[in-house]
Amino acid sequence: MEPTARPHRRRRPEERTAEGGRRLHSAGSAFVVALVALVLGAVLNAPGIHKSAAGQPQGWKRDLALRLSGPLANVSHALLLDEPRRGLKAALGRSGDDVIDTAVAVPPTSDVKPQTPVSVPPRRTRFSPSHPLRLWTVGDSLVIVPGESLLRAVAGNRAIDASSKVDGRIATGLERPDVFNWFTDVRNKMRSKDRPGAVVAMFGGNDDHDFMTGLPPGEEIGPFGSPSWTAEYRRRVRTIMDLVTRNGAYLVWIGLPISDDAGQTARFDTINSIVQKEAARRPGRVSYLDTYFYFAGDDGGYAEYIPDSAGRLVKMRADDGVHFERPAGDLIAQGVLHRLGQRFDLTSWRLSAGR
Repeated sequence: MEPTARPHRRRRPEERTAEGGRRLHSAGSAFVVALVALVLGAVLNAPGIHKSAAGQPQGWKRDLALRLSGPLANVSHALLLDEPRRGLKAALGRSGDDVIDTAVAVPPTSDVKPQTPVSVPPRRTRFSPSHPLRLWTVGDSLVIVPGESLLRAVAGNRAIDASSKVDGRIATGLERPDVFNWFTDVRNKMRSKDRPGAVVAMFGGNDDHDFMTGLPPGEEIGPFGSPSWTAEYRRRVRTIMDLVTRNGAYLVWIGLPISDDAGQTARFDTINSIVQKEAARRPGRVSYLDTYFYFAGDDGGYAEYIPDSAGRLVKMRADDGVHFERPAGDLIAQGVLHRLGQRFDLTSWRLSAGR
C-alpha cells in the first residue's frame, strides 16, 4: 500500500528586504502613496491652482482647468485645508496672491478733476532736494528696459525721488485683470502715503487680443478692434489715466513701438490710437509719448538697427522683434525726461545751490 501523499502547502514568499533590513514595497503600493500625496498636495494648494487656471490664455484648456480647479478650491476652503497656505502667504506678505480680482476700479466721477482748457498750460511745479518729485514707472514687460534707463538718467538729480524699482510685470496688461489687476494696484498706489507725483506707464503689449476678463455683468464684446472692444478698452485706459491724475499727479504714457510683425504693428496702432486720444482729452495731466518713428527705418518700416548721432548702426530692438535693447531704452528715457521737464522744474534748484 502506497503511502498517502501529503497535501502540498504553499509557502509564503519571504518578505523582500533592502540593505539594513528595510522592507521593500510593491510598485502598486508606491503608486498609491504617490497618488495620495498628489491629491493631498492639490487640495492644500487648490487656491493657487485655481488662480493659475484663471490666468491661462483663452480656450478650451482654460475652461477645463477652471471647471476642475473651482470645485477643488471650494472643497479645500470648506474643509479649512487652505489655511496653511493662507498663513504662509500672509507671513510672506503675499496675502493677495491667490485672489482672482477682475474688478476695473473706475474712480468715482467726483474724484476726477475737470479738464484743463488747452489754451491754459499748467504752471511748472518746482522741485528740489528738500521737496523731490516722487517718480513711479509701471507697466508690462516693455516698460522694464526704458524704466531702468530712466532711473539711471535721473540718478544724479536730487530733485527726483526715483527710489522705487521699475514695476514691470511680464505677461500683464489691461485686458486680463485676472492675471494681474493693474486697476487695483494703481488705485492702491495712488492712495498710499508715498503716492507719486509723476507716473511713467506703458501698457498694451499683451492686449492685442479679443479676450477680456472683468467685463461689466451681462456685457459681451466683439473681436479685437470692433466697436464694442474699442469702447471697453477705452474705458480701461481712461480708468488708469484718471486713477493717476485725480489727485494732481502727472502721467507720461509711452506708446507701443513698431514691431517686426506687420499684423502686430497694426494691432499696436489700434491700441496707440485709443491711448493718444484719451491723453489729448487730459492736457497738462497726461502726455502721450509716440515711439513709432524712434525705431522705424528710412522706408518707415521696422528696423532692428538705427544710426546713432555719429552715424553708426546701433542695435535697438531685441531678437523677438518687440522688446528693447539698452540703447532703445536710453532713447525713450530721454523722451520721457523731456516731457517731465515741460511739466516740472527739476533743475533750477541747482542755481540756488550754487551748482
